[in-house]
Parts: sequence; C-alpha cells; structure tokens
Amino acid sequence: MTEQTEWRGRVRLVDEVAQVLRQRIYMGHYPPGEMLRQVQLAADLKVSRTPLREALRMLQSEGLVEADSVRGVCVARADHRRLMDAYAMREMLDALAARQAAERGSERAAELLTPLLARQEAALTPWSPSDYAQSNVDFHAAIVELADNEFLDSQMALVRKTSQVFAPAVLISKDRAHPAIAEHRAIAQAIAAGNGDAAEQAARSHIRATLGCLKQAARYQQDPPTSLPPRRR
Repeated sequence: MTEQTEWRGRVRLVDEVAQVLRQRIYMGHYPPGEMLRQVQLAADLKVSRTPLREALRMLQSEGLVEADSVRGVCVARADHRRLMDAYAMREMLDALAARQAAERGSERAAELLTPLLARQEAALTPWSPSDYAQSNVDFHAAIVELADNEFLDSQMALVRKTSQVFAPAVLISKDRAHPAIAEHRAIAQAIAAGNGDAAEQAARSHIRATLGCLKQAARYQQDPPTSLPPRRR
C-alpha cells in the first residue's frame, strides 16, 4: 500500500513538471532550438533530476522536445518540410472538426466562437502577437469542443505545436492576422448555420492559405530580392 501511494505521487509530480515545461514552450519562454539544461531546470523547478528526465521524455514523445547523445535536449525545431507536413495534417483534422462542429454543435457555436473572434480582433490594435496566437489556438480548440469527437481531442497537441511552437514570424504577423480572422469568421458562420459542407470547405481554405504563406516565405528565403525598394521621403 505504501509503495502504491508513493508511486502515484511520483506520477503526479512528473505530470506537473511536464505541464509547466509544456506551457513555457507554448508561451515562447523556451523558443525552438533552445537547449533545456537539466541542472538549471531542476534548480529552477525545485525538483530532482529523476522526475525532470521523465517529464522531458513525455515531451519528447509529444514532439515538443528533441534529444540526442551529443547536444542533449532542446525545444523542437521545424524546417520547411516539417512545417508543410504538419499543416497538411492540420488541413485534414481542421476540416473534420469544422464539419462535425456544424453537425453536432451549431446551436452553441455563436456563444463559443464569437468572443474568441472578438479577442483576435482586439489583439490587432495594439498588435499583440502572443495574445493573437493564444486566441487563435483557443478558437480552434473551441471548434474541436463543438465537434465532440474524442479522437479529435487527442490531436489538439498538433494545433498548439503548429500555432505556438513551429509558427514562423510570417504566420504570427499582423499582415497575416487580418485575412486569417476573416477566414475564421467564415468558418464560424458556416458552423453556426449547421452547414457541414461549407464549414469543412472554409476550414480547408484557411489551412491552404496558411500553406500558401509558408511556401511564399520559403521562396523568399531561397531567392531574396536583389535590391531594396526606394525609401519614402
């Protein structure tokens, strides 16, 4: 009995440590590629290195951190191919979530989604990238909630990872936020109307627009302009 109680307590500690680290990664406290040094983390969190190592293994299984025998553990990084693959998966998941939200939760859609759209608008002036990123994740999480599909619930980690960990500056920018909010509004309207076909199509269009931004950014990096535009006087 004593051993069982201690074991359960240890599991809770590992989960708590993992949650703290997870949230710090999502909030950008540990940016992509940053080394997570166990000695410093253990001192910061006031835990021993054993539960810390187990928590890091949990985050590694979620794809939030990467480990190798030379460099140690660092926050996951995303090259262009990985980003494209992640958003290709998002297209499938977001489309299903929007369709099922329209079919199963249309009567609650306005109540859940309208305040989140307002928060996104509020993040534009003054521009707050962190508030926009969080409200963006909350919007997609609300659609998953309306879909009422336990298997979609388990995919929310991918939504957070793409939006708050992998997202490059081109996606969390005011220029991209304006059309993205309009795309979100179209999704919300279709869900509230109970139109599964329109909701699915709007969700697909939203992710495809994001993929287009990623492709454009990749082309720019490979072939940047040879000259700067004239300065305005």
